[in-house]
Amino acid sequence: MITLRRVPNTDKNFIALVQALDKDLAIRDGEDHDFYNQFNGLGNIHHCVVAYNNEDKAVGCGAFKEYNKQETEIKRMYVLPETRGQGIALIILNQLESWSKSLGYTQCILETGIQQPEAIALYKKAGYSITDNYGQYTGVTNSICFAKKLK
Repeated sequence: MITLRRVPNTDKNFIALVQALDKDLAIRDGEDHDFYNQFNGLGNIHHCVVAYNNEDKAVGCGAFKEYNKQETEIKRMYVLPETRGQGIALIILNQLESWSKSLGYTQCILETGIQQPEAIALYKKAGYSITDNYGQYTGVTNSICFAKKLK
């Protein structure tokens, strides 16, 4: 059974998972990593979730930040490699969407890289649609942006 906890961006388990994510992204992004990494600081992220397994081990995380008054941007999604394939990322994503909606937002947006096929599959499965690249990702060919209206 997976349990979720809403945590601050200073939570030690959230930070440890984000560090693991950053190591993975450094490999996947290659020479583009520095470009993407500049947009992944935790300072403006105040809505974070950590997933725990039966043994109370932190196995995944995700977060969102306000993009504008109607939209939140999903950030820092990660599940430990040894616990992937169990639906944990979808559980986290659903929680972030629900939390966003409860705060009055009407849409979630996000960016992922073309070197992250698992993420692309997750977002499509969760009902996200590919959209034009936004903000700092406009014109970046290694980025894929998604959006989903919150119901």
